[in-house]
Amino acid sequence: MAQKGDIRYLNPIQIDTQRNKYCRFQKAGIKYIDYKDANYLLMLCNEQGKILPRRITGTSMKYQRKVSQAIKKARHLALMPYVADLLK
Repeated sequence: MAQKGDIRYLNPIQIDTQRNKYCRFQKAGIKYIDYKDANYLLMLCNEQGKILPRRITGTSMKYQRKVSQAIKKARHLALMPYVADLLK
């Protein structure tokens, strides 16, 4: 039951909290993603060590391929773990 001071809406209030996604590599003008910079590559991985998808990071397809190759190369050279618990 609605009380006297309650405010009721027919439709839910639309709050614009979604930010526009952008490719951080294109914005900064980065051409080469260095596989030796493991701390930077950790930003593009989740806590388990999985590579974050494009839909979450906003990275373009061209740079997402370069990121995945750099992360795989860093894993192969033991600069980054393949699997981790609470990596961050």
